[in-house]
Amino acid sequence: MIHEVIMHVVCPFLGTIGYAVLFNVPKRFYLSCGFTGMAGWLVYQTILSQRISAALASFLGTMAVVCLSRVLSIRKKCPITVFLVSGILPLVPGAGIYYTVYYLVTNQLAEASRRGMESIKVAFAIVLGIVFVLALPGKLFQSLAIRQRRVRKG
Repeated sequence: MIHEVIMHVVCPFLGTIGYAVLFNVPKRFYLSCGFTGMAGWLVYQTILSQRISAALASFLGTMAVVCLSRVLSIRKKCPITVFLVSGILPLVPGAGIYYTVYYLVTNQLAEASRRGMESIKVAFAIVLGIVFVLALPGKLFQSLAIRQRRVRKG
């Protein structure tokens, strides 16, 4: 039990930081990128453990990543892509795409179709999560960041 919890916290955190290094993110943003990826993965895992579809879990996890990325981009005064691209990485359906191609190559077309459709649903859920949160007005996130600064100073 405790081993699984550590794996679901540490692995996305370190994986996101590793991707941030490859993406040439400045060093001062590594921890924020790691936290963003970890938060999205924890939302995804929490919803997935309640027997809800992977697409809906990915959608809600993506919304958490984008919201956190918008707040961090305002607080750290940098572009949102620094946190968004790194933070979205744990939610990308890499294994689903791999198994889709594997089953295509081994001529198991029914299983390839099932895995492929699930991967496409997750990919669309990620895109919709990004679009929905980016469609929210920027003033909302600016007020959140300003309110957090006042709480810290106060």
